[in-house]
Amino acid sequence: MPTPSIVLDRVSFAWPDGSVALREVSGAFNTGRTGLVGRNGSGKSTLLRLIAGSLTPTSGHVTAASDIALLPQQLTLGTDRSVAELLGVADVLAAVRAIESGDVDPRHFDTIGDDWDIEARTTAALSEAGLPDDALGRTVGELSGGEAVLAAVAGIRLRNAPITLLDEPTNNLDRDARARLYDLVRAWRGTLVVVSHDTALLELMDDTAELYENTLSVFGGPYSEWRAWLATEQDAARQAERAATQSLAREKRQRIEAETKLARRAAVGRKAQIEKRVPGIIAGGRKRAAQVSAGKLRTEVGEKEATARAALDAAERRVRDDDAVVIDLPDPGVPAGRRIATLGDGERAWIVQGPERVALIGPNGIGKTTLLERLVASAVQNSAILVDSGAQTAESGVSRADVLSSAHAQAHTDRIGYLPQRVDGLDDAASVLENVRDAAPAVPPAEIRNRLARFLIRGDAVERPVGSLSGGERFRVALARLLLADPPPQLLVLDEPTNNLDLDTVDQLVEALSAYRGAVLVVSHDDAFLDRLGIDTTLELTPEGVVERG
Repeated sequence: MPTPSIVLDRVSFAWPDGSVALREVSGAFNTGRTGLVGRNGSGKSTLLRLIAGSLTPTSGHVTAASDIALLPQQLTLGTDRSVAELLGVADVLAAVRAIESGDVDPRHFDTIGDDWDIEARTTAALSEAGLPDDALGRTVGELSGGEAVLAAVAGIRLRNAPITLLDEPTNNLDRDARARLYDLVRAWRGTLVVVSHDTALLELMDDTAELYENTLSVFGGPYSEWRAWLATEQDAARQAERAATQSLAREKRQRIEAETKLARRAAVGRKAQIEKRVPGIIAGGRKRAAQVSAGKLRTEVGEKEATARAALDAAERRVRDDDAVVIDLPDPGVPAGRRIATLGDGERAWIVQGPERVALIGPNGIGKTTLLERLVASAVQNSAILVDSGAQTAESGVSRADVLSSAHAQAHTDRIGYLPQRVDGLDDAASVLENVRDAAPAVPPAEIRNRLARFLIRGDAVERPVGSLSGGERFRVALARLLLADPPPQLLVLDEPTNNLDLDTVDQLVEALSAYRGAVLVVSHDDAFLDRLGIDTTLELTPEGVVERG
């Protein structure tokens, strides 16, 4: 048996408001690559933070064999910080350069230690991550969001931490950046635990761990093999449940039959005693013998029924009866072929009609989100909003303003439902209920609670501050706000909608969007999601303008 790198012993954690995130979770992670999956709100990110030591368990213990490096789900980065600072090598690089310039202060030598080749190793690590040769001399603000994540991963590799934890590392990566990260993961040494909803990344794992109802279980194999095993196991569990149900019914029937038989015998005995067909002493003996026999029979059939009931209870516990998010998009009443929006550049325009599905793709930093915001703003102000931005796109070396100067979006409806990538339109300090009521003040609180319950936010959870929610829970709150709109939106604009959703909720979203009778414009790097959505038109935003892809 391999020696575990991380051991959890009855680990519990509660937030300051008293809400319990994890309760007595036990388990272990072995050396190698492990994908950690689970539904939104199951506590995956919290568990990583507990393992890394950035949170302290309320009770229980976490034991790690070595040092741990954590890449959190949301990187908090100052745009004026240098990439060297992001990598954690700024002090060593400064000391090396100081000595090279003639400053022989002993403190510099202490800072460097054995890392005299730090610049060469750092440049190699950045190159391995697919970043340009001059990345080390840049600031974080000069990197795209995806490049910042890759640089942070490169910094973790430079640290040579024996245990690494990555929380949703592909959320902000475009296709090229994802491919680079996949290559890094394939070559990873030591212990790597990855929380992700990216099925392509999960396929690179040696093991798949699931956090389900405070139980951590580990399966030896990648995600697809685990899903196949789970489906088989659940089929067997349901079959065992049916068999146990039938067995309990049979034992109940036999108990009733036994009780009926005993009642008849007792009645016969009482009648014989009344009619004095047998002497009293014999009748008394028969009665006592009958009582002993009846007691044994009742005990026997009772034990059989109890055993059958226990078997049914065990079978029912194996069967997962998970509540699913119910996403019921209202009918916006859009006639087929109705013009909803126009996207294009100086050369060509594409008309978005109902009920059409259009994907907008392109590298990070090219301006896809800005174009979506321009579309939404045009619906409000009935005019295109130009972007004043000189930021350089790392992939193309041209300014975002140059790219967007030729691209345009004017909406032909003011009924637009917009879900931004960061879902930052919510008030973190306010409760879930308050956030939704703010968007729908005329809707009774009881109706809002009913709508939130369909998104698995029930009871006291509606009073929790939004700042305490997971990314997936925040998305569900934002979606609930959107669906309360009256009249319903004719165009849904979605920016990376699968970033924070568990795979079951993604299934529900695909099903709802497939049945939606309005138009959908979506930005996504999730190819599997786009394939399932049935995209009609794919438009790529490039340095040269907007290009239609097959």
